[in-house]
Amino acid sequence: MTYRIADILLDWYSREGRDLPWRRTRDPYRIWLSEVILQQTRVAQGTEYYLRFVGRFPDVRSLASASEDEVLKLWQGLGYYSRARNLHAAARQVVDGFAFGLHTLGSSMSGEQQAFGGRFPTTFAGVRSLRGVGDYTAAAVCSAAYSLPYAAVDGNVYRVLSRLFDIAEPIDTASGRRLFAELARSQLDERDPGRYNQAIMDFGALRCTPSPPRCGECPFGDRCLALAAGTVVSRPVKQGRTQVRDRWFHYLHITSGGRTLLCRRSGRDIWQGLYEFPLLETPEAADFGALLRMPRFAELLGDAPWRLLGSMPVARHQLSHQTIHAVFHRIETPSLTPAAEALAVPTGTLGDYAVPRLIDRYLMSCQR
Repeated sequence: MTYRIADILLDWYSREGRDLPWRRTRDPYRIWLSEVILQQTRVAQGTEYYLRFVGRFPDVRSLASASEDEVLKLWQGLGYYSRARNLHAAARQVVDGFAFGLHTLGSSMSGEQQAFGGRFPTTFAGVRSLRGVGDYTAAAVCSAAYSLPYAAVDGNVYRVLSRLFDIAEPIDTASGRRLFAELARSQLDERDPGRYNQAIMDFGALRCTPSPPRCGECPFGDRCLALAAGTVVSRPVKQGRTQVRDRWFHYLHITSGGRTLLCRRSGRDIWQGLYEFPLLETPEAADFGALLRMPRFAELLGDAPWRLLGSMPVARHQLSHQTIHAVFHRIETPSLTPAAEALAVPTGTLGDYAVPRLIDRYLMSCQR
């Protein structure tokens, strides 16, 4: 059994909805920017980064013209750095069509996908074609900027709908996603879809929270099917669990005179494009003696005299799918091997490089 929730929801939102800076504009670029920043991010922290980005990059052209290093540095501390790389690539896609190799695909792409001419796309398909943009973000942008009738379905929406209608279908299955997408579309207030999407997301964030939900203050109290059935705490249902693996990182903080060794991460691993000290990874916890036997250690320090100033274990660093156990080994040497020379940067410039939060915290602790 379903019923229409829009009127009650919008009435609640008019009284208790959040006043957020990206809700005071219809600029699709700024709305898109806020949506990318807020993925996996608390609103309070996201607001700070949003204001930082619009201050530095007020429009899509200024973002597109920036270097990736500049974008990553501004993003530092927010995590999930693939979002920053996708953000930058999408801005370039809007301005010059370089993302996804559109400049070589030519006529195989539609006119809007092939070249936006520096203007942010105005259709769902156009926004959805941008690098890193999925159905949710495209719906959120199009409804808020253009009042197009697309329902945005995020974690808050899954939780609200699964409770109001007591839906036991797992949200992490294809059938579950289809069911909730259809339900969300059927509930959308097409008179003001942007405001409706904002209202249901705020309701999930402020009232119908994961734990504990504020059912005693809920305007749907007499209509919520999960509340009547006693299943609120078990909604929404998820079928699978995320597997988390442990990794052991040993960072060699090597200095020589006024220089420090710094590497840029590459490949498809975490923190791609960010900078770090030379890294030795072991399959389990290991002492410093085990590192001495690793080829990379000899490559960096060779036969030159060196001195271990200290080893600093740091608190484990939790990512969504990984737990990082890190130790920083501070080493001083009067001379550098050719391999080390290639990595040396002036120590005074370390703050100019985008580094993972784990390393940023370590550097801050060294300054105390």
